[in-house]
Amino acid sequence: MLRCHARSRAAATYSFPTLPTSHVMDVSKTHVESDFKHERPLMSCRFDPSGRFCFAGSQDYQVWRWTLDDGKKVALDTDAWVRGFAFAEAGEVLLTVGYDGRLIWWPATSDAPEPLRTVDAHQGWVRAVDVSPDGTLIATVGNDLVLRIWNAADGELVREMRGHETHIYNVAFHPSGKHVVTGDLKCHAIEWEVETGKQLRTWQATSLIKYDTTFRADIGGFRSMRFTADGKRLACSGITNVTNAFAGVGNPSVVVFDYESGKQVIEHLSKAKLRGVAWGLALHQDGSVIASVGGSGGHLLFWKPDSKDEYHHLKLASDARDLDLHTDGLRLATVHFDGHLRIHRMAAKA
Repeated sequence: MLRCHARSRAAATYSFPTLPTSHVMDVSKTHVESDFKHERPLMSCRFDPSGRFCFAGSQDYQVWRWTLDDGKKVALDTDAWVRGFAFAEAGEVLLTVGYDGRLIWWPATSDAPEPLRTVDAHQGWVRAVDVSPDGTLIATVGNDLVLRIWNAADGELVREMRGHETHIYNVAFHPSGKHVVTGDLKCHAIEWEVETGKQLRTWQATSLIKYDTTFRADIGGFRSMRFTADGKRLACSGITNVTNAFAGVGNPSVVVFDYESGKQVIEHLSKAKLRGVAWGLALHQDGSVIASVGGSGGHLLFWKPDSKDEYHHLKLASDARDLDLHTDGLRLATVHFDGHLRIHRMAAKA
């Protein structure tokens, strides 16, 4: 109870209303709140900043936008498998990147979205995209081993940076906006200075990469990469303890680095030694690290920031290929091989 004293001698007493249990975070009560079915497998997802929509990339070469309130479904004809999303202009513009090498600007809320601008950004697959904290720059990476920075307003190339020797899987701007980090197949992370394009340092998550001598192939890579809001930690997800690269047999893992030192501070694993890849990653404002797993069934894993083992594990109906956290801090989106977009609420049912 909060007591607020007015300037007069009379005192007014205020009490805060009790929130419904469906509005209070309780990870142990996580459940599917909405289930949207599509005809083809889904591979990527993002909530828009307003929280009204969720976008998902599909193997039918399109991106689909669902309105959360009524389930209305609108197609964006990307003509490619899209794995990367970002938003510009306060969420009014959606950016997509896919295996066709293109970076495309879309009107995020239009009833009939058509491309606003298209750039041939890379040779081959563009694997990830991010927007600078001030919204002025776009970073893209892909299989051509190049990081490119674009002007968000006009699509002009600002600069490109080279330094990776294997496919670049992910990119993330530091919350300060001064640096950007890229991560590749062999889990080498490189920090770049945004203003100059200078390579500043590099480090590696050795547990997230393995060379299989039988199949003569590398398996690993930063499947997702997220900074904490204060920029002090960088979390990267993938697969570890690989025993068969051809079949993708291994365990999901999230490696967390102290950003200032570049040293690994913890590796989050599953107590049950689940098989699969931690494809999606979300960092909750309460400190929880959340990962979606796909490989041998679908799972959601929840860790405290300094604990190796998860404090909650939720079995999903199908392999989960991506994950995003809603701006309300209570809802999670997962997309699945079975073609479903599932919205989970981390609270008791209403």
